Amino acid sequence: MTGDGSSRGNSPVIVAARRSAIGTAGRGFGAHTVDALAAPVLAEVARLVAPSGLPVDDVILGNCMGPGGDIARVAALRAGLGVEVPGVTVDRQCGSGLDAVLQAASRVKAGDARLVLAGGAESASTAPHRVWPDSGERYARAPFAPAGFPDPDMGPAADRLAAVRGITRARQDAWAARSHALAESARDAAVFDAEIVAVDGIVRDDRPRASLDVARLARFAPAFSASADATVTAGNSCGFSDGAAAMAVTSEPVARELGLPALRIRAAAVAGGDPALPGLGAAPAARAALARAGLTARDLGFVEITEAFAAQVLAVSDDLGLDEELISGDGGAIALGHPWGASGAVLLVRLAARMAAADDPRPGLAACSIGGGQGVAMIVERLS
Repeated sequence: MTGDGSSRGNSPVIVAARRSAIGTAGRGFGAHTVDALAAPVLAEVARLVAPSGLPVDDVILGNCMGPGGDIARVAALRAGLGVEVPGVTVDRQCGSGLDAVLQAASRVKAGDARLVLAGGAESASTAPHRVWPDSGERYARAPFAPAGFPDPDMGPAADRLAAVRGITRARQDAWAARSHALAESARDAAVFDAEIVAVDGIVRDDRPRASLDVARLARFAPAFSASADATVTAGNSCGFSDGAAAMAVTSEPVARELGLPALRIRAAAVAGGDPALPGLGAAPAARAALARAGLTARDLGFVEITEAFAAQVLAVSDDLGLDEELISGDGGAIALGHPWGASGAVLLVRLAARMAAADDPRPGLAACSIGGGQGVAMIVERLS
């Protein structure tokens, strides 16, 4: 997965990228377990690549907050892929879905697999409550870092990142309003229809609200700090969400035989950073992926960065020197929602759709910042 042209024939390729609608926690998918969300998406991806005649070598799914166990295997069985199809579950927090695709790509490139289904799924609605055995204290998430290291929740960390990087409340609200306006326009114009797999009849993202304009967003109080300088609100942040996304990762000859729109994975990278500023983690990962691809930020035509918080995506954009007009051109997670373990895979679904619809040969970037100070990024290009 390098930028060396001589290696491109061996580069893994993404086809049949699909997702569920993204539902706000407790609403349309409120009673769906995480495997119930993933299974219909996996079944549809498997149907689309079945003409290759290849068996599915593995299923790799990202997940953060599920009930434990091997969710990928459970979802594969529920999808009817057959008892002979294995599965493995990946947890790199909200970069899990993108990392699952990266792992699938590594196997295909190494010759250890020919066809892997990969992606992620999350059900915030049915995520179990957890309790520390020694104290009986309930907790919402596992630690991002051990004692002795900063371990902030993502909201307060976004507030600190905004302060450190000088990202104003007005700029964050403007970004959030942009996300909602773009997503509602795209949804109403049926832009998302082809990528969404029905799950119990639900085919429409329910969160985008173009009515959340700058004036309305300005009324929101800071959500994570009582400080007069706090700037991160519920309005310029994502929502807790349910959803799934998956795709097939295979070789270039198989993709050409299938005749489906395809993305070649040109490079990928993961990176570590300061646990106190986790929202910046996508920047070093993207920088490393760009270097491996032999590209700069100016070479990109499409960018998808997880919009967990406006402060976070703007800090990453500033750090990389991105053209903001290229980022999340149909809206991002602030408007659509952030189903944690699925979100990285959702970025690739969105890149595949945007790149297939555009007369633009430039490559695309998908990148996630991750709790605990990590990042994951991938560079893709259209397979001509």
